[in-house]
Formats: sequence, structure tokens, C-alpha cells
Amino acid sequence: MYPEDLIAPMRAELTDVGFQEFRTDEDVANHLKDHKGTTFVVVNSVCGCAAGAARPGVKYALDKSTAKPTALATVFAGNDVAAVTKFRELVLPYPPSSPAMALFKDGELVHFIERHHIEGRNAQMIGEHLVEVFEHFCV
Repeated sequence: MYPEDLIAPMRAELTDVGFQEFRTDEDVANHLKDHKGTTFVVVNSVCGCAAGAARPGVKYALDKSTAKPTALATVFAGNDVAAVTKFRELVLPYPPSSPAMALFKDGELVHFIERHHIEGRNAQMIGEHLVEVFEHFCV
């Protein structure tokens, strides 16, 4: 577990733009089991690709896209252990990955972005990809 004061600014990068934190497995399960519409979940992380590309790419997409998910949520790898574990169960067969991003529609996984899709790409590239994903699934 990372010290909360270390990761608080990293959490805030997403919560400040409207993301709800899922800290428990119940938070994840309860939201997705009955949610109608789209839910975009970001597995946040302390790694450099989360800081340099993932979080800024997410913010870019939310700013640029005309279509947006109806719910935004985040879990933090290394801290929100139960929530991350439940999230990872719901995105099988994809292997554990952080950072990662998933779009659910009516509780079903419709798009997944693994760490290897984030590494080596800049925030704008990730953001433009997410704009396409949102405009395809969030209409």
C-alpha cells in the first residue's frame, strides 16, 4: 500500500474532473450490476505512464469528446485492493494491468485498454483514441 498522502494528488487528478472513487469490491459490483448507460473506469497508478499519459489522456478525451460516459469511476492499484481485484474479475480474460481503462455499457465490458496500449504513447494519442471510443459507445 502506498501512503495516502503520496497518492492523494494522483487521485485528485481524476476526482477533480468528476470521477467517483470505488474503494471496495462492493462499490464496483453494486455500481455495475444495475447501471444503465456507460461507465468508464480508470485503474489509476503511481507509475510514470499513468502520470505522463493515462491521466492527461483521460482529461483530454473528456474535454474534446462530444459523447461522454454516463458515469466515471476510478480504482487505485496498490491501495484500493478489493476494488481493483473485483474490477479485474470483471475484465477477464484480460490480465492484470495498471494503469488500465475500461468502458462498460449496461454493466458489460465493451472496450478495454491495457498498460501496453498506454506505454509509449503520449496523452494526446490516448485521448484521441478515447474520443473515438466514447463517440462509438456513449451515444
